[in-house]
Amino acid sequence: MLLLSCSELSRAYSSHPLFRNIGFELRAGERVGLVGPNGAGKSTLMKLLASQESPDTGSVRLHAGARISLLKQHAEISKGRTLFDEAKSALDEFLAMQQDLFRTADELASCSDPAKHDALASRYDRLNELLRQHDAYSVDHKIEEVLQGLGFTTADYNKAVEHFSGGQVGRLMLAKLLLSAPDVMLLDEPSNHLDVDALVWLETYLVKQPEAMLIVSHDRYFLNRVVNKVFELSGGIINDYLGNFDQYWRLRQERYDFNLKAYEAQKEHIEKQEDYIRRNLAGQLSKQAQGRRKILERVERLQRPVMHQAPRMHFGPVKRTGDIVLQANNLSKSFEKPLFKNLSFQLQRGKRLGIYGPNGCGKSTLLSILLEKLLPDLGSFNLGAQVQLGFYDQHLKELNPDDLAIRAAWPTNDFSITEQQMRDLLGRFGLEGRIVFQKVSSLSGGEKSRVCLAKLVKKGSNFLILDEPTNHLDLWACDALEQALIEFEGTVLVVSHDRYFLNRIVDFLIVMDGKGNTRTVTGNFEFYEELLAKEQSEQKLIKQEKQNTASFTSTTPPTETKRKKKFPYRKVEELELEISLIEEEKFTLEKLLEDPALYRDGTKVKQTTLALDTTKEKLNQLYEHWEEAIYFQQK
Repeated sequence: MLLLSCSELSRAYSSHPLFRNIGFELRAGERVGLVGPNGAGKSTLMKLLASQESPDTGSVRLHAGARISLLKQHAEISKGRTLFDEAKSALDEFLAMQQDLFRTADELASCSDPAKHDALASRYDRLNELLRQHDAYSVDHKIEEVLQGLGFTTADYNKAVEHFSGGQVGRLMLAKLLLSAPDVMLLDEPSNHLDVDALVWLETYLVKQPEAMLIVSHDRYFLNRVVNKVFELSGGIINDYLGNFDQYWRLRQERYDFNLKAYEAQKEHIEKQEDYIRRNLAGQLSKQAQGRRKILERVERLQRPVMHQAPRMHFGPVKRTGDIVLQANNLSKSFEKPLFKNLSFQLQRGKRLGIYGPNGCGKSTLLSILLEKLLPDLGSFNLGAQVQLGFYDQHLKELNPDDLAIRAAWPTNDFSITEQQMRDLLGRFGLEGRIVFQKVSSLSGGEKSRVCLAKLVKKGSNFLILDEPTNHLDLWACDALEQALIEFEGTVLVVSHDRYFLNRIVDFLIVMDGKGNTRTVTGNFEFYEELLAKEQSEQKLIKQEKQNTASFTSTTPPTETKRKKKFPYRKVEELELEISLIEEEKFTLEKLLEDPALYRDGTKVKQTTLALDTTKEKLNQLYEHWEEAIYFQQK
């Protein structure tokens, strides 16, 4: 079902156009990733769709009755309200609908006017169907599922929301959007503030939802797992591709290659025709030449296709190190809790090691030890021969905000380098023209990041330690950096939460669990996930086998103390017959409660619910009585 459509949308700020005359549609069940270079207008487009801003031209049409909601990056919370109550407020609409349903059921029970009865019955059916579709009959359970999935604990439920951190409030905003379940979800960077477990939960949750979604995200692994369609907003236009991120990345290249061949073929054809016309316009073949010119004038000229690409980054040649670049022996570190203990690993020349784990697990602490900014509690490490270490800091603190970009990348006190050489170097990282003479403070996060990478190249570092290097980069720059690291002749140690990045570049992983445990995996992130899934499957199988064994051995219980009688004597066969009759009665009552027609009569709903509760209580007593009868019969 079509839920949202827009046509001829245009938006510009001052004289800078973001996009012009774009249009697309969103249908139920479509989970669309919205990607594009930084500054292309993705967040602006989301605000237009949510009616938070108005377009310069064009319109947005929402299906009648459909609800749309944009994930708020800047939270609006009610002070004094608990986490659970704030989350529950997202369901106010459904809670009001539920009360309306109960009122309608009461009115139906006492209504004698046939016309009014039919209208009430129709209203009741509509409300019941809406509540059933949104699973609004189990509100508290649904709230707990979402809050726990996003990393909150039961201890957080009664805490006042104003005492939570910015990241926690961000997760609360996401929880409220998921709970409200609008027909069209606009998710702008939903993976922000999520740790590893919460991110995996969110991916699984979104895939199961029936709503339409438009998702802006720089997390390519997330997009791969969640989306089934991709919109690329670039150069002021929008193109759509079926499939997940990997399919989009392949199809965009194929589409570009196809369109480029078509453009070049047409261009060659036009040039041949124009040459024929020039040579024959005044000669014996002038009639044919004029005919060809008329045909040529009617040809719709193809535009040369444009595909946004990041500059091809590369680090260049570096000095060769010894075979072993880094040797760590039994490293341990604790603060309030153990971060890691007895961590040993060896990093060989040319290899790329990834360090992965949840926030607060000790990744940054390990880097501080390796950079000799912090001492380990136990253990030691050694760098190999001829190692020139270069460090990339995710916070970009090594850049002086008052320096020009070209000066920030310039090696200290090296006067042999010319300005043109530095401009060429920055150009390799996409920094060209006037931007190289702008102050660092005026650059975007992605531009500052590329200045830092260029600075590492000029230092000639043959061992790179990179702390979250993809944080400030768009998809294209990430791809260029990955390719540069794959081709790098030196050695790399990288801390990253970017699973796609780790999957592409690392030879082995150190995984930290946040509880002081570490694990070394030979392979990339995908291999680690497969290994984890296999182990979980094996553990589940072992658990099942233990349960089966326990069930088998329980038929011959060990010696126990003498059991006292609780119920009067009855034959086992007699009890079994009564149990079967009561179970049948319970089944009938449960089926009644599943019938929407029952809810037209509020009194009957209450009577049936009470009868079911009484039947369940009676059954539980009969089960106890039967177990006791079996026990004393065996004695």
